Amino acid sequence: MKAFLAPMVLLASLTLAGIPRLRAQMLDPLAKPQSSAQFTDPAENPGRAFLFDLEARFARATAEGGGPAFALYFAEDAVTLSNGKGPVSGHAAIAAGTTWSPKDYQLTWTPQGGQMSPSGDMGFTWGHYAGRSKDRNGNPVVSNGRYMTIWRKQADGAWKVVLDSSNDEPPAAADCCKLP
Repeated sequence: MKAFLAPMVLLASLTLAGIPRLRAQMLDPLAKPQSSAQFTDPAENPGRAFLFDLEARFARATAEGGGPAFALYFAEDAVTLSNGKGPVSGHAAIAAGTTWSPKDYQLTWTPQGGQMSPSGDMGFTWGHYAGRSKDRNGNPVVSNGRYMTIWRKQADGAWKVVLDSSNDEPPAAADCCKLP
């Protein structure tokens, strides 16, 4: 029994010794960046610049072609996670749910941060999105939120979205508790 416990105690002590270092490496996503340039100037980092350019092309295509153009950027094994909805898995299922026309719905987004993997074959971006449409009475409807997109280089060299996740922002304080 003693021979079994010695390696377990050693493993536990090594694990616990690494926790302060791990905590020091963790980032608070709500903390203000020490240098706003690290998130707003992709030119400082070629991987981030590439991902921001990829996002810009994706956004332009979506603005011009609506949902069908949006769906073209997703990999065969992609997944979308949206606020209050179940996951949508696979390119075909994503395309079936993104049929909007740009005249009926406009989706825009702006990346605020991102990072390329050390191997250069995956990366992620995150930022703010806005969706604009009209209700059945013609009144404007706007939804705002945050998104994160994970990109992966495909075997043919194309870059595709493998995970797209979004959540609505909470209502502004002034919008709380208004009665119609």
